[in-house]
Amino acid sequence: MTPLRLSMATIAAAILIGSLVSHARSVGAVAPTRNPGSVRPATPMLEPRSDQSATLLPDGTVLIAGGMRRNQDFYRSAEIFDPATNQFHRTGDMSIARVGHEAALLSSGKVLMLGGWIGRTVTDSVEEYDPTTKKFVVIGKMTTKRAHPSATLLGNGDVLIAGGIETDGREGLATAELYHAATLLNDGRVLIAGGRGETVTAAAEIYDPHTKQFVPTGSLNFARYKHTAALLPDGRVLVAGGSDARDWNGTTNSAEVYDPHTQNFTVTSSLTEARFKLPDEAAVLSSGLILVAGGGRHAELYDGKTGKFSVAGGELNDAWHYMSETRLRDGRVLLAGGYANNDQATAQTWMYVP
Repeated sequence: MTPLRLSMATIAAAILIGSLVSHARSVGAVAPTRNPGSVRPATPMLEPRSDQSATLLPDGTVLIAGGMRRNQDFYRSAEIFDPATNQFHRTGDMSIARVGHEAALLSSGKVLMLGGWIGRTVTDSVEEYDPTTKKFVVIGKMTTKRAHPSATLLGNGDVLIAGGIETDGREGLATAELYHAATLLNDGRVLIAGGRGETVTAAAEIYDPHTKQFVPTGSLNFARYKHTAALLPDGRVLVAGGSDARDWNGTTNSAEVYDPHTQNFTVTSSLTEARFKLPDEAAVLSSGLILVAGGGRHAELYDGKTGKFSVAGGELNDAWHYMSETRLRDGRVLLAGGYANNDQATAQTWMYVP
């Protein structure tokens, strides 16, 4: 691993854009409208999980790993969701039980598992899942212990690991590192926005894999963390939801959009529900709409052309926090797990059907 230093005080999310990557936010409420598509209950997972990782594998199945039943009750186990049968089945266990880790799909088809909490402490452990053998293998350590880092596969095959939490969940990291894989460079850059260090920040910066440097870019209009982000079809980036330094008492329905050409974040219409503890990346549908789910009972769809959110049909049975959101090859989106206000995780899953 190669350590890098970030200029901003705290980081929580990163997203790769073909030749740029970003995050964004907003304010102002709109009357909810109904969109085609709905959320429906689906087959439960084999374990109740929240804050697990969910990775779409090259064969179209989904690897779900780790997470927790409730605080301090963590999993080594992993399971595979098969969209062809709509069923879950066991796969190999990780070497350690971890929650709040990050998963990154490599160009080889293998999946990196990075950091996370292991009880009351944070780990620097890195292991790799091989879909062929269905086993996890420990491959090394990061230079820093991290929970909830971002992990972005760059065009050259490297994985940029940035930010995260080092110890007690309050102090953010301002460092980054690279996991090396041997492929050619391309022009992809990474935008990292928001997060928490000593306080929640509105700062944002861009990582350039050619120079291996971070440079400042425009700031968010709203300091936030535990938000979600997604790449719009036109290359801009939606950032939505999250919370300020008040955590549960500071959740927001605001959203904004980052434009890589102007390097500015612009307020857009608001979510119909204030929500946080969202998946790092919202699902991008084949229609170009962005599906935002978790932290509230309803899933919402953002249309970059109109700049508005609409409410999907159906609803979850609670405001599940730290659920996972995975777009499948057939266009459906698997919404899995999460925990409710009683801190108890669920094995329930839902399927958004366009």
